[in-house]
Amino acid sequence: MTYSKKLESSFGYDVRKNLPGILFYRIENMAVPGLPDLLCAHPNRGFFTLELKVTRSKKVDFSPHQIAFHKTCPGPTFILIKALGQSALILYQGIKIQELLDKGLDALPLIQGPMDPYTWSKIHDSLIKLEPTV
Repeated sequence: MTYSKKLESSFGYDVRKNLPGILFYRIENMAVPGLPDLLCAHPNRGFFTLELKVTRSKKVDFSPHQIAFHKTCPGPTFILIKALGQSALILYQGIKIQELLDKGLDALPLIQGPMDPYTWSKIHDSLIKLEPTV
């Protein structure tokens, strides 16, 4: 396991701990490359996906398959980034992946804040709200 994968795996534990009431299913498969890390379910929201990324810089790396998934998936998809350099959590809608690729962490996020309970709460509320987040 690479150092980056270890950081993302650890981040996955933080996500499960800090977003109560959401069911998380870790997706490990070779059949559908680019599928986000977590399939999530909530009684009010239904299903959505969450891609987890950890970065030390303003650049976020995605595989071509991950990019294609977020550009073409009709359902709600999200990208949650743990920005180590900024000590921040940043949530993007999956459909904003091209802006994230072009601008890095300077792209306009859905939610951004320090790694604290208040930011986790704002992320939780954004993920489970019923209206479209576009």
